[in-house]
This record gives sequence, C-alpha cells and structure tokens, in this order.
Amino acid sequence: MSRAFVKEPDGGPPEDEIPERRVSEHPNYVTPAGLKQIEDEIARLHAERLVVAADPGEVDAGERLAYLDRELRYFIARLESSILVTPGGQPGDEVTFGARVRVRGDDGSERGFAIVGEDEADLASGKVSYVSPLAQALLGAHVGDVVTWERPAGDLQLTVLALDGPGA
Repeated sequence: MSRAFVKEPDGGPPEDEIPERRVSEHPNYVTPAGLKQIEDEIARLHAERLVVAADPGEVDAGERLAYLDRELRYFIARLESSILVTPGGQPGDEVTFGARVRVRGDDGSERGFAIVGEDEADLASGKVSYVSPLAQALLGAHVGDVVTWERPAGDLQLTVLALDGPGA
C-alpha cells in the first residue's frame, strides 16, 4: 500500500487530544460565592475522575479522563488566579463588582442583575460578568443615573432604580 493514503500527523495535536479551554485575559475577580463555585467544581471533577479511573474498561474511559483532566487544569488555573472581592470594602452608593442592581429600560421593562466574575456569570440567574457590555455600562453608576447599554441589537437606555451591596 502506498504511504500517500495513510493519514499522518500534520504537526498539530493528535486527533484524540482535547484542546485546552481558553483562560480569559481579564483579571479573575470572584465573589465569595464565585470562589466557592470554583472550589466545588474542582472537588466534583476530582471525584468524577476517581470513578472513571476505577473502571478503565469503560469504552470511552480514556476520552472521559482526558476531558476531566482538561477541566481540572482550567478550574485549578482559575482558582490560582482568583482575586477575591469581599463586600465590605466597596462604596455602597454606586454599582461595583458584586453589587445587585435593579434597572428599568427605556421600554419600561425592569430587571435585576448581579455583577460577578466570568466563571460565575449566568444570565438566566441574573448574574452578568463584570466584563460584559451590560456590566461595563452599569459600573460606577448611582441610583437615578441613566446609562447607555451598547448592544448589537441597538443601544438601550437603562435607569438605575435600586442598588444592593456589596458596600450598600
């Protein structure tokens, strides 16, 4: 058989290697809850890895272990780079990291958000990353301020209605 038809590596990673998760270039600010979330995820991944490693005969055990190892590397790096922001040391009269803020859009709709770290962000739970355009528009605002949230769908004016923590 001719070597021309044999797939050989082209200098990239082997086909079965899982690419690393991208770690954000932004400072890794975390709330106390966000830090606990990272620690809990590391514990969960370690426990799952032990279970998978105990049964190497499982059809996809190698692939699953590679995935778990990659996730562990990511979350351990996030834990090591964490910068804990505690509630007490921030101004209580402006939107800061860790604050919960209630806003009204120029369309009349009201919604609350918490400004959190990237790993803790979950829009369905009302938690937005501090690097998101929404958080960037709100950071530094005070109750009564009107800010512009620049969105691909068009800018939206938001009025800050209420503020809760971290310093409030």
